[in-house]
Formats: sequence, C-alpha cells, structure tokens
Amino acid sequence: MTDDQRKELVGVDQRLIDPMIDALFDAILLLKNREECYRFFQDIATVSEIKALAQRLEVAKLLEKNITYTTIAQTTGASTATISRVKRCLHFGADGYKLILKRLAEQEETTEDKEAVSTKDEGKED
Repeated sequence: MTDDQRKELVGVDQRLIDPMIDALFDAILLLKNREECYRFFQDIATVSEIKALAQRLEVAKLLEKNITYTTIAQTTGASTATISRVKRCLHFGADGYKLILKRLAEQEETTEDKEAVSTKDEGKED
C-alpha cells in the first residue's frame, strides 16, 4: 500500500497505518477457510488474545440486538469496561463493527434462504 493510499483510509486511526500492519492484514486476507484461520491465529496470538477478540465481536452482536449490559456480561464474561468500549466503537468508531455485523447478517440470511429452498425441495414428490 502506498503512502497516498494509506492517507485515504477514511475513519482509520492514522497511528495504525504501518507497513507491518498492512502485511499482517494482507496475510489474513490470504486465509481461505476456518481451519487456516485457526492455524494462523494459534501461531500469531495467544489463546487469551484470540478469545478477547472473539468476545468483543460477540459483545457487538448483542449490543446491536439491544441486549442489556448485565445480560451481555453474564453471557460473554466481558467486563462492563469492555462492553462500553465496544459500544463506543459501534457508535463513534471507524464502522468496522458495523461493516462486519452487516456482512454476517447477510451471510446468515443467505444461509437461511438456501436451507429453506433445500427443505422445500426435499418435500417435493417426483
């Protein structure tokens, strides 16, 4: 990524923009499936770090559904500080959570549609 391309990243904290981080994200984008993700992340991060990232994504999903902090804390084990930080990012961040939550919802809808068609087709008589 060129310096000009980095400067054009809208909403991205400029302190994050760095050639090593670019290389990390490029490497992540090369992963082809869940197994490859497990293998790469197991090597590059601790179990605790991976679980913390997963927890934040789950917190974002629950906040989007307007679940209370208490329920989120009980369900995920996240602290109220973590929940507050995720909520702040959802409302005032770089829209990364919004982007991925939208794509996850679209993926879920597509999967449900395919399952509905499959179930409907199974019920047809020849």
